[in-house]
Formats: sequence, structure tokens, C-alpha cells
Amino acid sequence: MPSAQEAAALLRTALKAIPAERLWVNPDCGLKSRGWPETCDSLESLVTTARTVRAELLPS
Repeated sequence: MPSAQEAAALLRTALKAIPAERLWVNPDCGLKSRGWPETCDSLESLVTTARTVRAELLPS
């Protein structure tokens, strides 16, 4: 599971090539084989990261 910082860096890199309105954030495969606590942690981190990067795109 990537850290929030790693995931944010990946999203920022993707945004250089893909317009924000076309970029979807989805978990990678593998959650099916994890327990609920790890799955919930992973999804919470992904949502937090997406919100953080999305906020950076909003005009000040």
C-alpha cells in the first residue's frame, strides 16, 4: 500500500498527462485478498489523498 505522499505524487504526475476531469482514482487490485482493517486503511488513505490533490486544483 503506497503512502499518502507516494499516492499524491503519482496523482500529480498523472495530472501532467491527463486532464483532471478525466482522471479517476481507483484502488489497485489486491484488496480482495486483504483483511477488512487493511482494506479500510487503504481506501481511507486513497480518499484522503484524492481530496488533498483535488483541493490543490481549486483556484485560491
